[in-house]
Amino acid sequence: MYKILEAAELADSIYKFVVKAPNVSANCQPGQFVIVRTYEDSERIPLTICDYDREKETVTIVVQVIGAGTTFMKDLKAGDSFCDFVGPLGRPSELIDMPSEEISSKKILFVAGGLGTAPVYPQVKWLHEHGYKADVIIGSKTKNMLIMEDEMKAVADNLYVTTDDGSYGRSGMVTKVIEDLYNEGKKYDLCVTIGPMIMMKFVCLLTKKFDLKTIVSMNPIMVDGTGMCGACRLTVGGEVKFACVDGPEFDGHLVNFDEAMKRQQIYKTAEGRAFLKAKEGNTHHGGCGHCGGEN
Repeated sequence: MYKILEAAELADSIYKFVVKAPNVSANCQPGQFVIVRTYEDSERIPLTICDYDREKETVTIVVQVIGAGTTFMKDLKAGDSFCDFVGPLGRPSELIDMPSEEISSKKILFVAGGLGTAPVYPQVKWLHEHGYKADVIIGSKTKNMLIMEDEMKAVADNLYVTTDDGSYGRSGMVTKVIEDLYNEGKKYDLCVTIGPMIMMKFVCLLTKKFDLKTIVSMNPIMVDGTGMCGACRLTVGGEVKFACVDGPEFDGHLVNFDEAMKRQQIYKTAEGRAFLKAKEGNTHHGGCGHCGGEN
């Protein structure tokens, strides 16, 4: 069991949990994720690591209530426990292993949409702690959905906040802010964007025009998180990849977003999973327990 040390509601239907997880906190890096089960018979939910403290042996996750599994989580309090807290999974951010002189030479822009602010934060914090700078754009639908503004302000070089409805900060989508910054004379060498798949798609379409390398964090449907089930299959640069072991970060200009979004919808039904099994052939692992086979 993994004890919850802190639990708080950050915004409407968005919750933060600080969890005692010694093995995960000792080994995790920005960009990685965990798979969490609230109870023994609960679904397995992949959640990107928001923060960690190696001395206190804690890992912080942020959860948005969107289904049955996350609904169970919202009622948990400090002192309660998660049944499973497995990780770290996935590959760390490419910034972690990048030579110091290379990072220092880059002007980096992070673009976070909605809950994507949570996984953006540890990367920006890591850069800040190592003496590097980065600009950050946070976007949310409304002011009431905005999270972690103060935390991000403490580690970002420049922070730009925008809301779709104009209720706080700038008005409009994150793509509008990117265009505004370029029109104001800003230039960047690397963009990292995390958020809803449709948002990342349109950020990548825009940054491609600016010839700006863009990294995205893909979080499609996952089941086991170790490359066994094939649920998180996607196409990157014409090649089949699995977000849980090959990612979750990929070159956004190479990701087939339309296929990924369509597959995510199809995978939700038994008929859809059977269709994908037939269509994907040998590249469809089939170990998810839903569609049969162990290819």
